[in-house]
Amino acid sequence: MLDKDEDGFGMEREQVLKEEISGDKTPNDLQAIYDIPVTVSAVLGRATMPINQLLKLGRGAVVELDRKIGDPIDILVNNRLIARGEVVMVDETRLGVTMTEIVKSEN
Repeated sequence: MLDKDEDGFGMEREQVLKEEISGDKTPNDLQAIYDIPVTVSAVLGRATMPINQLLKLGRGAVVELDRKIGDPIDILVNNRLIARGEVVMVDETRLGVTMTEIVKSEN
């Protein structure tokens, strides 16, 4: 027989609450989110310019970015920085990114 507290629920509720608070998750707990699509972006660098300068850009124009050769690139998931990495060649026609550092969340 379960011990009942004043609201009529037994020790089961307390156990469930403890598990929710502890954050102990198993792979089966995460199964529900595995198919949610996310957008992954690799940002080589950024540039800020006035609109009139942007409108003057044409084919072959060079936009100087805020990064240098060899600097790590930012890897974003849904526009949130999650890692830094390096550009790598996948084959003769495709580029990829290898993660070199996981960025800790500030939240």
